[in-house]
Amino acid sequence: MSYGSVTQAPSAATGAIALADGTVFLGRGAGKAGIASGELCFNTAVTGYQEILTDPSYDGQIVLFTFPHIGNVGANADDVEHSSPPAATAARGAVFRGPVTPPSNWRASDHFEAWLAARGIIGLAGVDTRALTRAIRLHGMPGAAIAHKPEGGIDVDALVETARAFEGLEAADLAAGMTDDSPFGNSERLWQLATGFSQIERARFHVVVLDFGVKKNILRNLAQLDASATVVPGDTPFAEIAALKPDGVVISNGPGDPAATFARAGRTIRAVIDSGLPVLGICLGHQLLALGLGAKTMKMAQGHHGANHPVKDFETGKVEIVSMNHGFTVDPATLPKGVEESHRSLFDGTNSGLRVAGKPIISVQHHPEASPGPQDSFYLFRRFADLMGER
Repeated sequence: MSYGSVTQAPSAATGAIALADGTVFLGRGAGKAGIASGELCFNTAVTGYQEILTDPSYDGQIVLFTFPHIGNVGANADDVEHSSPPAATAARGAVFRGPVTPPSNWRASDHFEAWLAARGIIGLAGVDTRALTRAIRLHGMPGAAIAHKPEGGIDVDALVETARAFEGLEAADLAAGMTDDSPFGNSERLWQLATGFSQIERARFHVVVLDFGVKKNILRNLAQLDASATVVPGDTPFAEIAALKPDGVVISNGPGDPAATFARAGRTIRAVIDSGLPVLGICLGHQLLALGLGAKTMKMAQGHHGANHPVKDFETGKVEIVSMNHGFTVDPATLPKGVEESHRSLFDGTNSGLRVAGKPIISVQHHPEASPGPQDSFYLFRRFADLMGER
């Protein structure tokens, strides 16, 4: 329900979200008490709400879930996707249609609402998420402010002003705040039903991951192919990377405007491209790689956020269903000679992958680690491992 310019919300409302255009939706607050601002986006995934809210790529955003039932699988320590302490707080808020439900899953160790509060995420339930989704579809992702005030009496006008004060994500190098200054390693494989997580017994490859907010399941997918990883800050000088003697380099996912992040890390990205090492770029890493190759990126109106996006792989001709989370995209019209489009979104025709002719360099806009989402794209890690094997 929209209350427009009402000065004080009804006392029964303990939560609200205000858009920069003055639209206000009232509901029940959840999670952390307080106020936060960010870009409002919608996510169409049916499962994986915990993985979504711990994905560092959502820094600076408020996530609206189009699926109405949230909370049924609870929360646990195994499904957290951030890899380092600086990336532990990413999404600013979360919006739900129905109330957060109690857990009904054998893996749950915590109620999702309690987990939200412990995580520092402001939640809002009981609002018309279809209306908000339609507004984003028509007008793009707006600046917004979300509030949880357990005692009620939310100042709606002040919340609208907070939404209007949000500066947006363009020109924002949010990835700078998602990286641990100290390198760290990973040899943990993908979770298995019978055994949980296991370790690499003998690594075949060593991969350096340029960290802009890397997700744990990217590291685990590498380990599944017997590739140990050393994770370093994304702007690490290439001489330090080369000293680690990697068999390949992964440029990770992350939040914010790729052009702003490239201004900081571009020298490293270009050096990696020129090194001859096999390279895999993922999401923000795909965009940074494109910028390093001479292409340009641009802001999208509503972005791609969900686990049901169809993408065509031009190498095989197959269509895969993938997980996506990005608000910027590579402009295919700016691809230089020798840089080829390898994947394309079948939703709107936007670019979803690149390869470089004659070089072991590949990248994808979507999330092949599938956390959450379908596992159609796991083959990309095998493709990267094959490039390292050939070298």
